[in-house]
Amino acid sequence: MNPEQGLILYGPPASGKDTVTTALTGLHAKYAQFARLKVGSGKSTGYRMGTAEQLHELEAAGNLVYANTMYGNTYVIDRPGIDAAFAAGVPVVHLGQIDGIRALVDGYPANWSVVLLWCPREVTEQRSAGRGDSDTAARLAAWDATREDLDAHPGTTWDLTVDTTAAAPQDVARLIDQLLAQRAGAASA
Repeated sequence: MNPEQGLILYGPPASGKDTVTTALTGLHAKYAQFARLKVGSGKSTGYRMGTAEQLHELEAAGNLVYANTMYGNTYVIDRPGIDAAFAAGVPVVHLGQIDGIRALVDGYPANWSVVLLWCPREVTEQRSAGRGDSDTAARLAAWDATREDLDAHPGTTWDLTVDTTAAAPQDVARLIDQLLAQRAGAASA
């Protein structure tokens, strides 16, 4: 059996997860960013906004794959959402926690490729300010937390690691697309 392919992009804020995902969707329509369920307030673009009651219902039904709290909100990867994303193509899941990667890979069987997108802290600060974020300080704290997360999990392996200050988003998208094509070929062999 050849399980469905999924893609996890891991990295600190402003490391290029959105930009690379946009380049991937421009490369092939099969790629689509997974819209996590967001319980809270603030930016709603790219999320499925939900309620605390929905979160409790997902948890009670065993459909909560992973949840984390950041920026005063709860972000959820849910089984029905991932099911729908796989039905539409290749989901691209953005994560900033290694525990989230492990929860998704272990909790939702698929042929997951995991890509580390990285940029220095000062680049996160410049990109965040450049895109008009009102919470750049919180994003820098999240960058610090991502660095600590990496340091705390030295055995984590990546299918691909990219410094997004050294590679154009379209080039990164092509590398990822090639990676998934190679993994699909290996899985079907």
